[in-house]
Amino acid sequence: MPIIPSSYRAPWFLRNGHAHTIYPVAFRRVPEVRYIRERIELEDGDFLDVDWSRVQGKSALVIAHGLEGSSDGAYVRGMARAFNGRGWDVAAMNFRGCSGEPNRLLRSYHSGATDDLLHIVQHVNRAGYDRVGVVGFSLGGNMVMKLLGELGANIPAWLVGGVGISVPCDLKAACETMARRINAPYMRRFLVSLRQKLQAKQARFPVEMNDAGYERLKTFRHFDDRYTAPIHGYRDAEDYWARCSALAFLPAIQCPALLLNSLDDPFLAQECFPREIAAAHRWLHLETPINGGHVGFAGGGLRHGEYYSERRALEFLGADPASANGER
Repeated sequence: MPIIPSSYRAPWFLRNGHAHTIYPVAFRRVPEVRYIRERIELEDGDFLDVDWSRVQGKSALVIAHGLEGSSDGAYVRGMARAFNGRGWDVAAMNFRGCSGEPNRLLRSYHSGATDDLLHIVQHVNRAGYDRVGVVGFSLGGNMVMKLLGELGANIPAWLVGGVGISVPCDLKAACETMARRINAPYMRRFLVSLRQKLQAKQARFPVEMNDAGYERLKTFRHFDDRYTAPIHGYRDAEDYWARCSALAFLPAIQCPALLLNSLDDPFLAQECFPREIAAAHRWLHLETPINGGHVGFAGGGLRHGEYYSERRALEFLGADPASANGER
């Protein structure tokens, strides 16, 4: 599909990628959404917590959050509220270890852990919904796009499509962008949060989760080389990034998919804007607003209203799937 011209215009004081990234985190609140938690026991002995916001709809949306996020993030709640308001039930996923309780196994979540996402999507379908859509933010968006590509021609008819928002679909390029000095405050925040996750599991896994010398870790490359890659079966950070980047899976997607990445996103590299792939693709839609920051796209009252990313996800997934991009 052609690259979609974006109608989004950011508020005048958020026409800076950093300001737009920070503002929703600092000020947005979505108190209207009330969750009911379901714990799903997995065959490997671990668990996933899913937070449901139901309005007795026939369609359901699965939401996958970003790095070190959870279902409680304002961006997740905002998306849930928007879909609830159009008659969709919502299942907001918490990745392993992200629901407020450490997961049981050594393995955690990572950018390529589509097995957990697929398990939740299938679980939601089995709950009786005839239409299921999926939206992912940042790391969760990479998972969504990778999963759709992995499913390829085997996409079930009930899975109507997916939306990825602020997606680092080239993990290596995005991690190198995050390592720049201007992004150091974000990196420090992520590394502090990730260390807390390690420390919560040290008693059970004293060797693998040893954080001695952790203060020397300054980038995702350092963290992924030491923890993510060996724990999850990858040779090193480079191997992990290469095998888990959604970019390589985009050409195989065979269902409606929207990638919404802003051009001023401070977390993304140019490689995360797959224009050539989208231009020649039957199913992949790429929208690149000038502004939006990382998981921003503020609008509709800023603090309490509906954001542009929520309206776009609704427009894209709310239509008949056959009308979104030709017949299935």
